[in-house]
Amino acid sequence: MKHGAPTLTTDGSGLRVAVVAASWHEQVMEGLLDGARRGLADAGVTEVDVVRVPGTFELPVACASLASRYDALVALGVVIRGGTPHFDYVCQAAAVGITEVSVRAATPVGFGVLTCDDEAQAIDRAGLPGSAEDKGHEAATAAVATVVALRGLATS
Repeated sequence: MKHGAPTLTTDGSGLRVAVVAASWHEQVMEGLLDGARRGLADAGVTEVDVVRVPGTFELPVACASLASRYDALVALGVVIRGGTPHFDYVCQAAAVGITEVSVRAATPVGFGVLTCDDEAQAIDRAGLPGSAEDKGHEAATAAVATVVALRGLATS
């Protein structure tokens, strides 16, 4: 866990969660997906569906189509900087699109999109053996913690 990151221990029993995962950069994506599954299991979430989409750009539309059917979503992707502005367009579209889905649908979406300068940075954040961070786990637990926090507001 990175310095300053919160420790989220939340009971997500009974929640339905979908993980929407891009397919580019298979090794990194498998680490993110495994981390998300671990995070959800740690929170007691047993109803988990996984939806794979081609790339990070497709995450918002998939999340939009699923948001009304789940208590929370987890969006996982990785974009590695190249020599063209493509990186900027994909990162911006994913961040804005996922945020828009979450706000409009009032469905928490854990943001597990890595935006890295190179593959080594992505691997170091993917939750793989030897990685410094586990962003899939963090995104999943953030989504569950947000659902629980919002439900707490509704009952107070």
